[in-house]
Amino acid sequence: MSRFFATGSDSESEESSSADEITPKATGTTLTKQALLLSDEEEDTKRLVRSAKDKRFEELTNLIKTIRNAMKIRDMSKCLEEFEQLCRAFLKSKTIVDKEGVPQFYIRLLADLEDYLNQLWEDKEGKKKMNKNNAKALSTLRQKIRKYNRDFESEIANYKENPEESADDDEEKDDADSGSGSDSSDDDGEEITAKSFMKKKPAEPTPDASKFLKGAPDEESDSDDDDDEDWGSETVDSGSESEDNEGNSASLALVFLKKAPEGSRQDPDRKKEDRKKRHKKKDEAIEEEGEEEGQDEEQGWENVKRGVPMIKEKPKMFAKGTEINTAVVVKKLHEILQARGKKGTDRAAQIDLLHALAAISNENNLGEGVSVKIKFNIIASLYDYNPNLAAFMKPEMWKKCLECINELLDILIDNSNIFIGENIAEDSENLAISDQPFRVRGCVLTLIERMDEEFVKIMQNTDPHSQEYVDNLKDEGRVCAIVDRLLQYLEAKGTTEEVCRVFLRRIMHTYYKFDYKAHRRSLGLQGESKSEQDQEESEGEDSAVIMDRLCKFIYAKDRTDRIRTCAILCHIYHHALHSRWYQARDLMLMSHLQDNIQHADPPVQILYNRTMVQLGICAFRQGMIKDAHNALLDIQSSGRAKELLGQGLLMRNMQERNAEQEKIEKRRQVPFHMHINLELLECVYLVSAMLLEIPYMAAHEFDARRRMISKQFHHQLRVGERQPLLGPPESMREHVVAASKAMKMGDWRTCHSFIINEKMNCKVWDLFPEAQRVREMLVRKIQEESLRTYLFTYSSVYDSISMETLADMFQLELPTVHSIISKMIINEELMASLDQPTQTVVMHRTEPTCLQNMALQLAEKLGGLMENNERVFDLKQGVYGGYFNRDQKGGYQQKQGYQRDQKGGYQQKQNYQRGGYRSQNQGSY
Repeated sequence: MSRFFATGSDSESEESSSADEITPKATGTTLTKQALLLSDEEEDTKRLVRSAKDKRFEELTNLIKTIRNAMKIRDMSKCLEEFEQLCRAFLKSKTIVDKEGVPQFYIRLLADLEDYLNQLWEDKEGKKKMNKNNAKALSTLRQKIRKYNRDFESEIANYKENPEESADDDEEKDDADSGSGSDSSDDDGEEITAKSFMKKKPAEPTPDASKFLKGAPDEESDSDDDDDEDWGSETVDSGSESEDNEGNSASLALVFLKKAPEGSRQDPDRKKEDRKKRHKKKDEAIEEEGEEEGQDEEQGWENVKRGVPMIKEKPKMFAKGTEINTAVVVKKLHEILQARGKKGTDRAAQIDLLHALAAISNENNLGEGVSVKIKFNIIASLYDYNPNLAAFMKPEMWKKCLECINELLDILIDNSNIFIGENIAEDSENLAISDQPFRVRGCVLTLIERMDEEFVKIMQNTDPHSQEYVDNLKDEGRVCAIVDRLLQYLEAKGTTEEVCRVFLRRIMHTYYKFDYKAHRRSLGLQGESKSEQDQEESEGEDSAVIMDRLCKFIYAKDRTDRIRTCAILCHIYHHALHSRWYQARDLMLMSHLQDNIQHADPPVQILYNRTMVQLGICAFRQGMIKDAHNALLDIQSSGRAKELLGQGLLMRNMQERNAEQEKIEKRRQVPFHMHINLELLECVYLVSAMLLEIPYMAAHEFDARRRMISKQFHHQLRVGERQPLLGPPESMREHVVAASKAMKMGDWRTCHSFIINEKMNCKVWDLFPEAQRVREMLVRKIQEESLRTYLFTYSSVYDSISMETLADMFQLELPTVHSIISKMIINEELMASLDQPTQTVVMHRTEPTCLQNMALQLAEKLGGLMENNERVFDLKQGVYGGYFNRDQKGGYQQKQGYQRDQKGGYQQKQNYQRGGYRSQNQGSY
């Protein structure tokens, strides 16, 4: 009989159960009956009765665990879904929360989740990397949590002030709940035995039952002895019982149903005391540590934080006692490289391993071949540290890269018996020390080209207005020194193709820099530099000589069009930058690059645009106004000068350019220190257009078919005319428009004051190397073009005018005035003749007056209107073909050809011909 149905004491029930179990059992039906009874008893033991509070709180804790897991992996969609379920579960448990209060673990989650979401929201780079669903879920969840946390502001504030105390209170509450839960479960289990309520033992201090559960803490050392004493008799009984039950395997489940006496439950007050003791010990330990810190600092000791020590051990390359030779090191190198590019590989650790391997090979003197092989792989690993192409190298990685490349070049230059090349197979490498020269697979030129590209990326991604940009720009000297050293190495061992590639790298670092020392030397100012260093630098080779030598080598030896094209463009740019206009112009015309540049790749097109702009600015400085305007016309008329020069992107619709194309275009941008001033460029273009357009407008004022030289200049004039209130000009464009209006009236002084003043000097003219010479040239051009405009505008007013008067009005020399007027007469722009004895200009009055000009314009417009009306009338009458047959020869034959090309055209043509015939007949009648 089962002990649950016994009416005696516990000892009696145990004796009776043991007596029942010892009796032998018959086979057959009795066994199945016993088994059925046991299965029912096992079902009873598995049943667990829990309170509503436990159920609700367990549901909440499970949801909180899921949310925290989703937070770890940044799954915002999962977080949002589980948070909504958590809110619904909390509403269900509202009655329990009203009685017990909001649980502390719930408050902790709300506070942590809000902080976590705010941190994610501030991480702009992390938000960009999120997919669309996660980003949307992040914004939605952030709004919900902020709105939801308003109801728990005081609890969250208390938790944030004292998070440790809140955690302790929560633990105490959980322990008390578990104690009450065990009481209730024990009571539920013992409800069947009535004697259990009648015979109660006196309450004795008993140990915590949770001490015997799996994973229970062992901190309560004070109560260990008491626990052993209290549970000693029970363990003996359970042992004897297990011995009695050895032969009865069917009732083994009954052994595990033994319950501890009620007095063994620990009082919660005692738990609180134990917890206070533990906190007291912790505080004392912290105070002792604080006292020891001062002593340690005096003695030179370092304080170590608590927890598991994070010891960063050096990676063990080889087992102890391993003989280090070339084969072993190369094998280890291949093992390290096999992890390269795999998911989960720590790239920084891989670089450290390669450095450690290089140190081991140097310690064991394995030769330069192994060192070169390892250096190649270290540099490649540094380049692979950023898997994203758009990302740039960190400063520490960049410094390591430069150091490694310098060390590699040191080895290669000092040891002439090392041969490297991409055509050397790994099987045919010779890395061991022997009589044969070292043979290593690799290409140092590719590594240095990649280094140059990384330098450009660093400059592209640095704020150009910060000190960091200046510091990074200082590294260009180191980059150029590395390129020069590589050039020294390849001139001895490289092919002509490789030398051309290195020459181009050197040219790209030189072509855009103005050589101030050569400029001073050309002006005869080199004697002013007093220091020895300045004298040494001034005695060095001019950049013009360097560019000429490098570019001519490429012209002669290069077999690829791209390198030669880039070299020509850089050479033209350098000539134009140093005001060598005729050399630059001749080189551009001889190269014929303008014919097929549209087939080049975008970086070469950007270089071509930069060269044309610099050529136009050079022509302007030399006073070649027409050439300057023609060179700048294509760039400025497009309205996309910034984008065409690779100096930034314009805002466009996503239909014209998607995100991927935008990234590619950003990688093509020119670093800030290579930019051309866009305001200076626009000012040069507008002033050139003004000097060409204003005299042309005055000469063809009444010409209805006159063409525009510059649309952009006319647009600026129209904008200026639309303004209802004209104040003093402020921007550069307004200055040019005001100067144009003054020039149109022949007032050169006002025009000069608008073009050359303090504001325009600061913005534009002082940026030129020879600013004063440019200003003098501009004054001269304004005087000459104002004179031409004056003669075009007011020639109908004069019968004759003295050239001396004109020279005084425009402050020009008499020969200059004579030359200008002679050119105008020869080109038939001015209908006049020169009277040499009196030095006067006699007007012939052959040109029409204003009234006649207006009458001619009216006649032309009426003629055009009449032609348009006739065509519209013929179209309505269906005699368009007849109209052409009547006016043009060969119209009939063209219509026959049109009939053969398209179906159905024959009938239409017949109708047109018949209609035309009728109209002709009617017209003749």
